[in-house]
Order: sequence, then C-alpha cells, then structure tokens
Amino acid sequence: MIRALREMGAVRSDRVAEVFRAVPRHWFTPGAPLDKAYAPRDAVHMKHDEQGRPISTVSSPQLQGSMLEQADIQPGMSALEIGSGGVNAAMMSWLTGPEGRVVTVDIDPDVTARARQLLDAAGYQRVQVVLADADNGVPEHASYDRIIVTVGAWDIPPAWVEQLAPGGRLVVPLRMRGLTRSLELVREGNHLVSRSSLMCGFVAMQGAGANGGQMLPIRDGKAELQFDDGWPGPERPALEGALDTSRVDAWSAVMVGGMESLDLLQLRLATTFSGFGRLAADEDQRPVLVEQGCIFFDSAVALPDSFAYLVARRSAGGSELGVHAFGPHAQDLAEAMVEQIQVWDQRYRGGPDPDFAIWPRDTPDDELPDGLVIDKRRCRISISWPPTTNRPHPHNIPK
Repeated sequence: MIRALREMGAVRSDRVAEVFRAVPRHWFTPGAPLDKAYAPRDAVHMKHDEQGRPISTVSSPQLQGSMLEQADIQPGMSALEIGSGGVNAAMMSWLTGPEGRVVTVDIDPDVTARARQLLDAAGYQRVQVVLADADNGVPEHASYDRIIVTVGAWDIPPAWVEQLAPGGRLVVPLRMRGLTRSLELVREGNHLVSRSSLMCGFVAMQGAGANGGQMLPIRDGKAELQFDDGWPGPERPALEGALDTSRVDAWSAVMVGGMESLDLLQLRLATTFSGFGRLAADEDQRPVLVEQGCIFFDSAVALPDSFAYLVARRSAGGSELGVHAFGPHAQDLAEAMVEQIQVWDQRYRGGPDPDFAIWPRDTPDDELPDGLVIDKRRCRISISWPPTTNRPHPHNIPK
C-alpha cells in the first residue's frame, strides 16, 4: 500500500510513510477484509443512513496521505480533526508525538463512541474525542496549529479560522460549484489563502454546516441538474421540455487519454459559467443524451431555457472532448463551452491550478481579486486563474 501511495504521489515524505506503517488500518475498520482496508484508493464505509448512503467512512489511504502531506503535522503541535473515525486521529497523534495534543470531534454519538473504543484499543488514549457540532470548532481546547476537516464542507465557519493558532494551517475539503477540493489554507492578513489544492470526495457535513443544494428535474425527474449554490440567476430555470428539442453537438478537436484527469477542465467550466451544475440521468435516458460509442460527464451548464454538458467520443487516438446541448439557445451555449475546453487545453492543461482564498463574509467587492467570487453563508471564496501563455498540446487533433 505504501509503495503504491508513493507511486501515486499521495505520500511524498518519510514521516507520512512511517505513520502508515505505525498505525494498522485494519484495527479501525472492524469487519472489513484486509485487502479492502489496505486498498490504496478505497474508503471503507462504516455507517449508512436510512437510504443506504454512507454517512461515516474511513477515508482512502490515498486521500489520507495527501491531506497529511498538506497538513505537515510536526511533533509537539496541537491538532484538531473535524469528522471522527479513529484511524486519522491516531495518525495525527503519532505525528504530534507524546508532547503534542490531538482533539477529534463529530456530531454523531455512534461515530464518537466507536472512535473512542478503537483509539483506546489501539493505544491512543491521549486523543481527546468530543461529541459536538463542529460548526463551532472545539473552543475549550483551542488554539490549534493544524485543523484537518475529514467531511465535505460547503462553507468555512468563522470559528475554524478564529481557532487557528498564529502560523496555523487549515486543511479542508471545500465544495465549490459542486466540485470538492482539499485546500491547504494559511492566514494572510484578514483572510486565508491556498498553498495547494487537490481533487477529492467526502461524505457531506451534517448539522449547522450542511447544505443540500438545489435539484432541477428534467423530463419528469428522469434527468436532473444539481446546483450547489442556488439557481443560476434570479429565477428557477425552466428545462422540463428541453430534452424534447433537437440536440446540438459541438466538438473541440481536443483529445484526452483514458486515464487523464479532467479535474481542471471541470473547474475551468465552473469558474467561467454562472450556470454550472452537475447532470444526473437514469440509464434509459442515455440514448437521448449520447450516441453509442460516446460517454457523457456530469459537468453541465444551464441557461434559463437551455442546458449543455461535457461529452467525449472514442477514437483510435483516445477520446475527443465535445459538448451536447438542448434548448432554444443550445448552439450558442455549446459553442461557448467548446471554446472553454480549448482554453483549458491551450493554457491550463496539467496546471497551473487557480488560486483560492477565503474572505470574511462582509469583505467589499473592491477588496477581492479578479476572478470568480462564490458567496457562502459565512464567507466569500475567490478563485483566480493565473495568467498563462498558449501552449500546444500533443493530444490535439491537427486543425
């Protein structure tokens, strides 16, 4: 497992490799087969809700390793984990050493009881387990040199920022326009700035920090668009009959390989189009959405009466990216999305990532950097793309 994590780049330092050796994962995943507990890319689901959806997991080693590298926990530090499970708190405790302090907090009494039992059995009695809504942090043990959030956060509560010690670091999987990235954040003046970011996925936060977004049904709910931060505009889009219009197909002449991540492309679309959302559809809608031999991705953009989504068609050299669209303004929307696919290919493919910053909720617009601003309940998030020059990519189809 550790060798695989190093090859993936999830583990880069000897200290993080050693903490994986020192804390046996299977102690914290009772009932899971060993090959599942130690699968580098797999999370282990520990609790489900009434609909069978996971609400408590032990994160994958790949994600744990990446976030521990982001946190850079040193001996003697005070650290807070938001979202308990046991194994991550044990690893944090090993990294802080006997002179350090680790607090782990969760809103679910079943989760905290299990974490307490497993930590004690594994010899990590000094980890403090707190049952509380982490929206308020854990003020009685503040301040913290490191705060690691291990549930999907839609917002950044002021308490998390206030409880950071000077020079502290917050590592949080933050959901922005339906896309979640683990941000390594440090204080700069009155706000936080990102030093690194990586694509990830987590179960959603419960309690005061929960946010379910908005669902827009299409064709009697057999397809739907999901919007993370409310409707794209002042009024709810009207797309119920859109799939009954003629589909518009547009192709970008940009090729991708089978294992290439489209994370930055999705982020580029999300920061360019105010109507960015995620498309979900029943299997019987696939013939309407794509032709045989094509695939569609859940990245979508909506106007009040039209919507479009990212697709790919396979060929001998890989897959060509394109856009399918429905509605009265399908052609214009498809062409605009294709243009952004080409911008991603020419300027941002393979990096650089945009810069993320977390600002107080009352920050005036003229104090924010250029780029997209997402207003949450308790903060403002700015996402700014660095300037780049056009660069040819070998996967492009000759024009």
